[in-house]
Amino acid sequence: MARNGGNRVLTESSGRGAAPEGTALKRALTTPLLYFFILGDVLGAGVYVLVGQVAADAGGAVWLPLVVALLLALLTAASYAELATKYPRAGGASHYTTRAFGPFAGFVAGFCMLAAGIVSVAALARGFGGDYLSAFVTLPVGLVAVLFLALLALVNARGIKESTRANVVATVVEVGGLIVVVALGAWLLLRGDGDAGRLTQLGTPEKGAAAAVLSGSVLAYYSFVGFETSVNVAEETRNPRRSYPRALFGALATAGAVYVLVGIAASAAVPTARLAESSGPLLEVVKEAGGVPTRLFSAIALVAVANGALLTGIMSSRLAYGMAKDGLLPAALTEVLPGRRTPWAAIAVTTLLAMLLALTGSVATLASTLVLLLLIVFLMVNTAVLVLRRDAGEADHFRTPTVLPVLGIASCVLLATQIEAEVWLRGLVIVAVGMVLGAVGAARRGGRTDAGVRDPG
Repeated sequence: MARNGGNRVLTESSGRGAAPEGTALKRALTTPLLYFFILGDVLGAGVYVLVGQVAADAGGAVWLPLVVALLLALLTAASYAELATKYPRAGGASHYTTRAFGPFAGFVAGFCMLAAGIVSVAALARGFGGDYLSAFVTLPVGLVAVLFLALLALVNARGIKESTRANVVATVVEVGGLIVVVALGAWLLLRGDGDAGRLTQLGTPEKGAAAAVLSGSVLAYYSFVGFETSVNVAEETRNPRRSYPRALFGALATAGAVYVLVGIAASAAVPTARLAESSGPLLEVVKEAGGVPTRLFSAIALVAVANGALLTGIMSSRLAYGMAKDGLLPAALTEVLPGRRTPWAAIAVTTLLAMLLALTGSVATLASTLVLLLLIVFLMVNTAVLVLRRDAGEADHFRTPTVLPVLGIASCVLLATQIEAEVWLRGLVIVAVGMVLGAVGAARRGGRTDAGVRDPG
């Protein structure tokens, strides 16, 4: 049996995989729950503003950058599928890079994910207390953000099954709203008020077609990256080696289809310039079609924001818990609630940090670095897949063709070249902080390698 938590999976004679042993977390996630977890995270709040931003960069052919972004995301998703089924542990990218390159690299990867996750939750909390909520009631944004985060922490601490069941309901609401947009776009075209010709208009006066697709794909890529949060609940999945690839690729395919249909509907229904200028582009479709209360979409958007924050909060707390198990963060973060078996200490710490960011108002200056931080993490994960091929792992884990992680590395480099210099500066500051903290941790360990982490058994 492997040390440090144990990663072996026993397979029953019936062919049904038993849960891996040696975890303190409760194994409650089935394939459908995991599918909705990933789908809900990918179809988060971003889709309600994404179309306008892509239109501003790419023109009326919004669907093309969405397709390109999906294909690029699938490259890295394949690497995650292999690693999550090979090592079903909370900690995700941090755990994989620790195995491949040692605790220092693992800490840097985990720190980038934690930074991105906590900032994302704080930003969503402020978003929840902003314009969408003001359609119903006006309250101080800071107060709403703190209460909102406290409530999410309680849902998170109650249990992974309860959290993901709430996600299923929220995801159904989100997808239902997007289906309404698609239906309204089709109705506008059928009654002769839309313009299907816009769907082939690619580029802007400032950019040619190729540059427009690449620039739009960077924005669209952000909408698909929610899949990486799911690896942090692999340890709470009943049969990750069977469930994870099915849930991951199924959810990404579903999200991609929905995104493309929404992009087509919005672009055909609303003039590109108006779509690009709107902070609520899908609401423009509703206004153009008529017949649907605009406050309904405010409610749907609030559900989307809350769901995205909940799932990202789950990811952040499980990542902190996994890093603590690997010895990369204080051991106190491995404390779990008796009975509930949820990592309450990690939930409390990540929630408090998100509250602090939400109250200071510094989230806006960091939000644009999220894609860069994730690209750095994805680069490390794609490389880790290749390095860890020397470890055979379990015989039944998912294995991606070698060419896919290689292309995944190239895609990360390509997308990173499209990010502005000022964003690079902010992102590199965060990475530098992580490297310093990682070096301090390594010095305290006296350069000792965590045998339990590096042990491939």
